Amino acid sequence: MKLQQPIRTIMTPNVLSIQIDETLDDALAIIQSHHIRHIPVMKGDHLVGMISRTDINRLTFGALIPGQESADEAILEMLSISQVMTHHPRVVKASQTIQSVAEILAHEEFHALPVVSDENDWELVGIITTTDLIKLMLSDS
Repeated sequence: MKLQQPIRTIMTPNVLSIQIDETLDDALAIIQSHHIRHIPVMKGDHLVGMISRTDINRLTFGALIPGQESADEAILEMLSISQVMTHHPRVVKASQTIQSVAEILAHEEFHALPVVSDENDWELVGIITTTDLIKLMLSDS
């Protein structure tokens, strides 16, 4: 396996993100329309957080109780992305090895990590997920 290669070789570049002043409904629309589970949250061009499908699901009832869409809409309108997101997310540098990032994902129990440039901890350059690592493992078998 290519464990000593930099994470930039398997990360998803040009990652979808959302601005902190957008709505939770906007975040949910991105998640649903692009079939993704994690969205980096930006303030301008600075990474400030992460929001996940799980974060939003914790607020809503639609997945549990049929017919609760109007209650879900009210909840999503009452709260902001800033109130729901993870602030100051754990990040990895684009040059970190695949092995070191896999160890972080495994031991710290993350499912996705924003990848930042080697120069700036706030400059988003991609995202790495457990799915990316699984695909790498399958390609080596």
